[in-house]
Amino acid sequence: MPQKPTAAIIGAGFTGCALAYDLTLRGFSVTVLERGEICSGTSGRTHGLLHSGGRYCVNDPEAGQECIQENIILRKIAKQCIEFNNGIFLALSDEELSFRNEFVKGAEKCGISVRWMGKDEIVKHIPAIHPGVLGGYEVPDGAFDPLRLALAFAASAKNRGAVFLPFHQVEKIHVNGSSRVNSLSITNRHTGQTSDLHADIFINATGAWAGTVAKMAGVNVPVIPAPGVMVAFEQRLSDIVLNRLYYPGDGDIIIPQRRMSVIGTTSFEVEDADYIPVYKEQVNSMIERAAEIIPALKNLKIRGSYMSARPLIKTGTDIRSLSRTFKCFDHEVDQGLGGFITISGGKATTCRIMAEKTADLTCSKFNMKVPCQTTKFELDSYRTYYQQKVL
Repeated sequence: MPQKPTAAIIGAGFTGCALAYDLTLRGFSVTVLERGEICSGTSGRTHGLLHSGGRYCVNDPEAGQECIQENIILRKIAKQCIEFNNGIFLALSDEELSFRNEFVKGAEKCGISVRWMGKDEIVKHIPAIHPGVLGGYEVPDGAFDPLRLALAFAASAKNRGAVFLPFHQVEKIHVNGSSRVNSLSITNRHTGQTSDLHADIFINATGAWAGTVAKMAGVNVPVIPAPGVMVAFEQRLSDIVLNRLYYPGDGDIIIPQRRMSVIGTTSFEVEDADYIPVYKEQVNSMIERAAEIIPALKNLKIRGSYMSARPLIKTGTDIRSLSRTFKCFDHEVDQGLGGFITISGGKATTCRIMAEKTADLTCSKFNMKVPCQTTKFELDSYRTYYQQKVL
């Protein structure tokens, strides 16, 4: 029986876990390295919005199309992780109301279904809404549990043979004389033990840290860590995701998450994704802005405020206008380094298709023509990731 090709994935966020699942289905022997616990980086700090694509359908239609297509797939394969609560893009001013035509055209172009809701219908569903609401468009947004989504992909990979090594830090990437990555030096952060990991191909799926990891291999990845602050309140004031009917901005979204209301988000650039302070001024500004949607937010107890660093692909424009789409970097083609691929950018909602495109490229390196199968099956229960086999 021919030996399976081996793949080492660096990073166990949404994309790394989804990629591990995809590659195991395509016949690879997979090892996943993560310097912390599963989903402990950006993926674990998302607000958990299952994007309909409505947020990007006007200014970033490529990302909008990716979101709605993956939204439909995740609703089928990851229903265990999702709350099917839909969303409303709210018009709270004449300026936002005048955005209607542009929004509808963008939604139609992206394939996003929308339905106009009048003020009375919105108030009926969301009594706490600002009394000045003028109406809004219902879209197929949703909310997902971040840890459960990552673990569902990880469990599905692990149950098919993938090996996960949490708390293992990559210390060095070794490149041989043929300009090909052939091994990693790694450290077990619990024991301090060091070892080398060999594989046929290595995939950098570290998100906002992709540029840092790529430099260890001597290649460049133009990824900008773009943090966003989020604030969680200890009460749900809406069971529906709420957005402003306008271009994306700060503090313009409220997501029901478990028993909480989570507001988001800012967007700015930092150099170090490991050090992102949460500034009180940003938190206060977010609350003021979100209170324009639901005034009672100001009276709720804050559960916590936190940051996560989005991985945005640099195109030379300002942060808010950078696309939320993703890119797979074939370093053998673009910079002459074999055995090393990077995937970065994108959204949590698009992690499956990001994994699919990366797995397509990975298979091409071995002349394997194996189609993606991750749309066909419901993911294994997230609970089985930590399940121990009983003899």
